[in-house]
Amino acid sequence: MNIIDLDNRQFTSPGQGYWPDVTAEQWNDWQWQMRNSIKSLDQLKGKIDLTGEEHAGVLLANTKLAMGITPYFFNLIDPFDPDCPIRRQVIPRIEEMTYAPTDMADPCGEDHDMPVPGLVHRYPDRVLFLVTDRCASYCRYCTRSRVVSGVGEQELELDFDRAIDYLKKHTEIRDVLLSGGDALLLSDGRLKNLLGRLRTIEHIEFLRIGSRVPIFLPQRITPELCAMLKEFHPLWMSVHVNHPRELTTEVREALGRLADAGIPLGNQSVLLRGVNDSPEVMKVLVQKLLRCRVRPYYLYQCDLIQGSSHLRTSVAKGLEIMDNLRGHTTGYAIPQYVVDGPGGGGKIPLNPNYVVAQTPESIVLRNYKGDIYEYPEVAPVDAPESTPSYRRLEFLDPIEEREEITSRSWRAGRRD
Repeated sequence: MNIIDLDNRQFTSPGQGYWPDVTAEQWNDWQWQMRNSIKSLDQLKGKIDLTGEEHAGVLLANTKLAMGITPYFFNLIDPFDPDCPIRRQVIPRIEEMTYAPTDMADPCGEDHDMPVPGLVHRYPDRVLFLVTDRCASYCRYCTRSRVVSGVGEQELELDFDRAIDYLKKHTEIRDVLLSGGDALLLSDGRLKNLLGRLRTIEHIEFLRIGSRVPIFLPQRITPELCAMLKEFHPLWMSVHVNHPRELTTEVREALGRLADAGIPLGNQSVLLRGVNDSPEVMKVLVQKLLRCRVRPYYLYQCDLIQGSSHLRTSVAKGLEIMDNLRGHTTGYAIPQYVVDGPGGGGKIPLNPNYVVAQTPESIVLRNYKGDIYEYPEVAPVDAPESTPSYRRLEFLDPIEEREEITSRSWRAGRRD
């Protein structure tokens, strides 16, 4: 029997928590939230019982990737549970200073695909446009930790004019993704100016924004921002939610404002140890996203970023989770599990093995229940036509013994 996770399925508000004396006007001002971001050990005192690993991590954080947590998001942390899934994402740990042999500073190989500062052109018809090095809060597994937060080993060089000139000259580019850092931290005016410049380029058909601001800082998603974004359709947005607890009433309302402005929303999660590496948590997450009008889009295997090995899971765990989603919840809720090929290989999709066997005549498949089906292959155009038959195959254990294509029974006739 499936156990329903009632706590994580509900939309609740963290409230003002450690800031009870702040006015509602201040609390709902996104710029107040940014000014009062948790950035130091002193600010954590009296709010959270740090472990030794966390204490050392906070002291060393600003030598690699700054700590930064908005007051709103900080209130989601369980101050007494070091295994809290929110806490693991944003509180630094000393393990970040330990590099595995396979770790990389630039695991996605973006630097060598950057023809002009801030513009990554890897795929034929689309580019990644990095527009800032700042985020509302800093994820401890950040793929671009080398260039974001102002303390990384590199400085993110930006040159909007050169980037726009490059886009004008390369007519094969039809899709531009704004990221960083987080593009929604730009002021309304600056973001509007940039989107307007992109919209004047005739061959650019499609604009996207990748942002975690609606999750870290839902106060930023104002009616004024949404009205401005609406001017630049078709405009899509990818948000980043890893655990169902992040989907609060405030976040649901912010995402609703974006959806009401006609912006299609997709979610990109990262598979993280101790955060969402279980089928039960992931199922609640994807179902809750749909209730926020967000389509689960990607589930990323955590990149080989330096100092992130304590947060990475095995690929086998990711495949297990996907196997427990397909068929067990609505298809709209199922993301594509992907690995970014280390060093710049791009997104490579991974799926559980649903193909049991294949011959020139047919393909043998398993469904989500483990039942086995045979589907006839299309005959060559010069072969005589025949009436196809469908057979349902039943194996003793199709998942564990899929390499033994020996059936217990074959049943002729149409599929059930």
